[in-house]
Amino acid sequence: MREYWNSFASLLGVLAFCQSLLQLIFPPQLRFLCLKFFNRIFHLFSSYCYFDITEIDGVNTNELYNAVQLYLSSFVSINGSRLSLTRALNSSAITFGLSNNDCIVDTFSGVTVLWEHVVIQRQSQTFSWRPLPEEKRGFTLRIKKKNKSLILDSYLDYIMERSNEIRRKNQDRLLYTNSRGGSLDSRGHPWESVPFKHPSTFDTLGMHPQKKQEIMDDLEDFANGQSFYQKTGRAWKRGYLLYGPPGTGKSSMIAAMANYLSYDIYDLELTEVHNNSELRTLLMKTSSKSIIVIEDIDCSVNLTNRKKNNKRNYCDPEVRCGSGSACGGEDGGNSITLSGLLNFTDGLWSCCGSERIFVFTTNHIEKLDPALLRSGRMDMHIYMSYCSYPALKILLKNYLGYEESDLDYHVLKELSDVVDKAEMTPADISEVLIKNRNYKQKAVTELLEAMKTRADRNFKCGSLRDKISDEEEQEKRALETPNEGSEFEEPCKEGENKEKMKP
Repeated sequence: MREYWNSFASLLGVLAFCQSLLQLIFPPQLRFLCLKFFNRIFHLFSSYCYFDITEIDGVNTNELYNAVQLYLSSFVSINGSRLSLTRALNSSAITFGLSNNDCIVDTFSGVTVLWEHVVIQRQSQTFSWRPLPEEKRGFTLRIKKKNKSLILDSYLDYIMERSNEIRRKNQDRLLYTNSRGGSLDSRGHPWESVPFKHPSTFDTLGMHPQKKQEIMDDLEDFANGQSFYQKTGRAWKRGYLLYGPPGTGKSSMIAAMANYLSYDIYDLELTEVHNNSELRTLLMKTSSKSIIVIEDIDCSVNLTNRKKNNKRNYCDPEVRCGSGSACGGEDGGNSITLSGLLNFTDGLWSCCGSERIFVFTTNHIEKLDPALLRSGRMDMHIYMSYCSYPALKILLKNYLGYEESDLDYHVLKELSDVVDKAEMTPADISEVLIKNRNYKQKAVTELLEAMKTRADRNFKCGSLRDKISDEEEQEKRALETPNEGSEFEEPCKEGENKEKMKP
């Protein structure tokens, strides 16, 4: 055994001598050139090419590295064998990532690529105003040389778009308000924001399923319609008008739209905006992929039907002043004009962003000016009606967990017969169900009694008469306007003649 160890030690000595001899014959510079030469020979005959994407580019963070990390997290949670977990600031989701020196395969347009997450210790750190991490991180992309053009032209752009979408969905949505009017804060922003946590979705919305599906399909077509809007030369925006009695779920509909598309919400309070210039500033400071909401447009500012106003002529200073700040009155009040609001939703300034939705709500559509209802400004009119039988079944499932098969046939028959006559809003029905949510049978019984009482009262008041449906009637009243040559019903000369006739 001792002889064996002596022989092994002698062999190690010979190897050390040979290594020292090679280092003397082949200096480090020569060894580096040889290694570089052999690498070039290897890559020359190899069918693959490699791209390195480092975490830090010089002293700045490489955005492509973060994009690749987010993109791979979308499917690495299923395919990866060893994962790293992170949760970003203001994010509601946990992000999966590749562990150190782990690999994963991806496919794009039928082309297979290999991603490797490379992490090595930094040897030495030179002086820098910004200290660098102790580890050098990066991704290595291996592709076949014949697919190089496809990957560089399309794949990396696809990764950037996909990562932005993932980042937006992971982040908490925000609800913005213009509590300071159009004035800017210290950072130059006119909007204040809070996290948007409204739980409303299209699944929980008390509305006819067919109408909900139409709205969801329209939203989906809009969100995926960038190429269509570019091809047709239209601004990538869409307008919705929600109208109907109070309590029919207009605010819940807006929240469901935001949750469905993962958009932020800008709640515009017109009474806080002093003139058209501030309104334009607020619009320019909104982000893409957002919903701009103006609730109760008929009550916010004086933008009612022009045909109901007193006859005015162009010589009237109120008409001429437009959006000037001097027209706000002695108290410096609101001077937003209808023209300014229309330019906000459908003018040139409305095109300063992309993928934005304008939502107006009102309880009385007949009070709105026909110019607001014109196609292109309000692309889709959604009537939020009283609770129907299909919507009632959704509410029973949401609040009580009742399916249609869980209720007695006679109870269902009574509910279906009385729900239309009762003309109760989803808010009215929800109030009864919430109050008795721990006693399900009692909740159904009290709801049926409340519906019958409301139906009898409506019958006595004569509300159930043969007439056009509320939806068609309100649309008809709102869109019926006399033929006018101009919005100014009185010419200037007529006003001058009246002045001359005065004694």
